[in-house]
Order: sequence, then structure tokens, then C-alpha cells
Amino acid sequence: MACLCEQTAGNLETSPNCIGKLWAFQDLPRKELMATVKEATRRKIKKGDTVFMQGDAADEVFLIKGGRIKLTKVLENGTELMLDLRRAGAFVGENMFSEEGEYPVSAVCLEDTLTCGFTRKQFEELVPKHPKVGLQVIKTLSERISWLTTRVGNLTVTNIEDRLYRMLKNVAKDHGAKSPQGVVIQFPLTHEDLSLLARAHRVTISRAMKALKDAGKIILENKLLILPELDAA
Repeated sequence: MACLCEQTAGNLETSPNCIGKLWAFQDLPRKELMATVKEATRRKIKKGDTVFMQGDAADEVFLIKGGRIKLTKVLENGTELMLDLRRAGAFVGENMFSEEGEYPVSAVCLEDTLTCGFTRKQFEELVPKHPKVGLQVIKTLSERISWLTTRVGNLTVTNIEDRLYRMLKNVAKDHGAKSPQGVVIQFPLTHEDLSLLARAHRVTISRAMKALKDAGKIILENKLLILPELDAA
């Protein structure tokens, strides 16, 4: 199936994934699937712009066809936490499937981004016609909970160097590319970004980064981080 998103991508490097591959639509007959893909909403969003804000109505789930998005959350005391980084090929807005009604996080584009998605109304009209979709939602959300449990487990590691390295490995696996030196994270991460992801003070992160560099676990080159050992793992 030729992805219609390619027609609006321009020079943006896009994922081979298509919104039609979303688990919710995997059992649709080809004719319906083609019609659904054709009707999907496509948006181009500039680097630095917000896709949705914390507290906005959770009314859309979409595929990141091209670009990268960071998910952040502002606490009651005003502290902003970076929760996750999503790359092309990932889906965002899963809260649409819950009854809470609002996005608990904000989504901001780290690069020029192309999205392709569906509204809550479109999804709710689909489920009665294809009951298996509901079962697939339950399965996928269960897998998501397991993944989040692993992430929380990583944050309980008390040694900041180990915690930071585990976090960097997770980011590299999701957003990395192989290079002669190892696996390179394809966008710069500031010490502020790392402190939010690892839940540690910026000064502590600076010390941990130096220790990891001295141990040969990370390499900093042209403002990009490389993990040599990950390629051999």
C-alpha cells in the first residue's frame, strides 16, 4: 500500500510505517482500510511548535510519520519533567483510548514533524463495526503498562551513573543509528534534558557524564552522544 503521507512529506525523511498499520485497524478488509487511510488527517508541524498541551482534550491518536517529539509534564510546583522522546514510526496520543478526557502531558516537536491520525469520533464509529479492535486495544495498553513499569524500575536505581547509562541506552535503542564507533543518538541532548530524563540535579548529571566518558561508556562527538558498548550488546 502506497502511503499517502509521502505526498505531503516534502524533503522530510519519513518512517515506512503507515497509520493503517495501527493495531486498531489491522483486521479491516483492504477496501475499508484503504478508505480509512485516505481519510486520515495529515499535519505538518514546525520544529518547536506544540502538537498538544497538557490539559487539552485527548481527542486524537496519531502516527509520527516524520520528525521527533518530546513529551513533557508540568508539576503543580511548576517543575517541568521530560517523560519520553518519540521518533518517526511511533504513535502518540494513546490517552484518547481512556475515559480521562485530557492529555496528561504536552507534546513538542524537536524537529519539523509530519503526523497522520484519527479523532476519537472516527475511532468510536469504527469499534462497533469491528469488535476485535476493542480486544486489541486492551492487549496493547497492557504491553504499554509493562514498558512503563520497566522505565520506573530504571529510575529506582540509586547509583546515578548506572541510572543515567540505562536511560541513555533506552534512548539510543529508540533513537539511535549505528556508526563505526557504536550507536549514536541522532539529536543533541543537553545536560538539562538529561537531568529531566534521569530525574537528577544538573550538577550531578555533569559529574555522572564525566564518569561515563572516563569509563569509555559514552563518547561525545559534534554534540552527539555515542554508546560504543551498545553496538556490541
